Amino acid sequence: MKKPPSATALAGVFAACAISFALSGCKVGPNYARPAAPAPTAWKAEDPWRPSDPRDQIPKGEWWKVFGDEDLTALETQSMAANQSLKAAVAQLDQARALAKLSTAGLFPQMNVAPSGQGARESGNRPFTGLANPSAITQPTYTLPFTVTWETDLFGRVRRQIESAQAQYQAAGADLENVRLMISSELAGDYFTLRELDEEISVLDRTVESLQRGLQLVQDRFKGGVASGLDVAQEQTLLDTTRSQAILLGQQRVQFEDAIGTLTGQPASNFKIAVKPMPSSLPVIPTGVPTDLLERRPDIAAAERQMAGANAQIGVAQSAYYPDLSLSGGFGQQTFNLARIANLTSSYWAVGAALTEAVLTGGARRAQVQYAQATYDVTVANYRQSVLTAFQEVEDNLAGLGVLSKAADAQAQAVQDAQRALDIATNRYKGGLVNYLDVVTAQQALLSNQQLAAQIEGERLTTSVLLVKALGGGWDASSIAALRVSYPVKQALQP
Repeated sequence: MKKPPSATALAGVFAACAISFALSGCKVGPNYARPAAPAPTAWKAEDPWRPSDPRDQIPKGEWWKVFGDEDLTALETQSMAANQSLKAAVAQLDQARALAKLSTAGLFPQMNVAPSGQGARESGNRPFTGLANPSAITQPTYTLPFTVTWETDLFGRVRRQIESAQAQYQAAGADLENVRLMISSELAGDYFTLRELDEEISVLDRTVESLQRGLQLVQDRFKGGVASGLDVAQEQTLLDTTRSQAILLGQQRVQFEDAIGTLTGQPASNFKIAVKPMPSSLPVIPTGVPTDLLERRPDIAAAERQMAGANAQIGVAQSAYYPDLSLSGGFGQQTFNLARIANLTSSYWAVGAALTEAVLTGGARRAQVQYAQATYDVTVANYRQSVLTAFQEVEDNLAGLGVLSKAADAQAQAVQDAQRALDIATNRYKGGLVNYLDVVTAQQALLSNQQLAAQIEGERLTTSVLLVKALGGGWDASSIAALRVSYPVKQALQP
């Protein structure tokens, strides 16, 4: 009698068969091709931005370095290492990888072992024994069975499931990059808003010092009988109002400081950012051509991978119309005497095959295919919408930067004009030609124009951040191509 095959040998045979069938079998369902999405040929607002490759000047993975701010770079580095939302996205990517690996298990045979032992006593008065005087029998049974089953993937159901899971894995990778981009851009926006507030507070502080000198002047003139009490009251009112504005802006600064602390994974109570002047220049941000966005935006890449996954699910649903071929085998040892469990005469084996085809399902298969097709149509619409939204965001921020650039030039001139008006009003007041209301009015105008100039510069910085974000932050969709799980033959021997 031949010795039965070992568990390892039988699993290896089934694995080889599995790979052979998987490679030679067909795959039902549509093969994926990326649907077209509406895309313009050029941006409406190009000047002063040129359609060069944005990856030439936006550091890949560290796009914030384009602003040349060491404090911002340090904060971004902290957030990439400690932000909890980012850690959650990393864990979700690990989940997607595990699910993709799980889907490959269907290509391989499954082996189970279920050792058992039992004792039984048969009645001495049992019927149909064929014996004149039957006796009671007590006999134990010990079994050590191994069973191997494998569902062949003749029509590609498992391979389509793997295809779908791989696409979902890559979509999770793109989602992770999108989370990185969202967190880093939010931090940069908060940082430049905080710097704008620093500038506004600085303007108010300088104005307070100037108003204090003006108040001293008016008080001296009042004591000398040259100025009225109304002049003193007007200057005192403007001074107090300016102090109040500085206090309120200080409260806003605390809120943005706390937000940045949270983004960097630090308790707000322990986090401080020193006051620093606002950057005086903007980086040059190349936009590239509009179609580049299809490869540079991680949210678009995620939507595209969702489409690929949904397309594969159509094939999974259609495979239900085709028969399933299952192979099975079993071997083991069985004996009534545990001491003989390893004897060759205690061995047994069996092999078999089963072909299963659902004839009537009450329309379930058709409904599953329709559902899969509708799900795919949803992902196509979502993909195209994400593309349109991306184009809109780039155009909006390009236009915004263009408008803000012109506004900044005009406002710088307005500040100079307001300063000249204040100088004239002050000199005329000292000469007794006008009352102090003209000076107060000029002071208010200068303060308002200086604040507006700071706000415009801050808006230019935050809009530059939004433009880099809209362009994808220097990211490239090719980076997710490496997110794939393999399924070598030796995987069949893994527990």
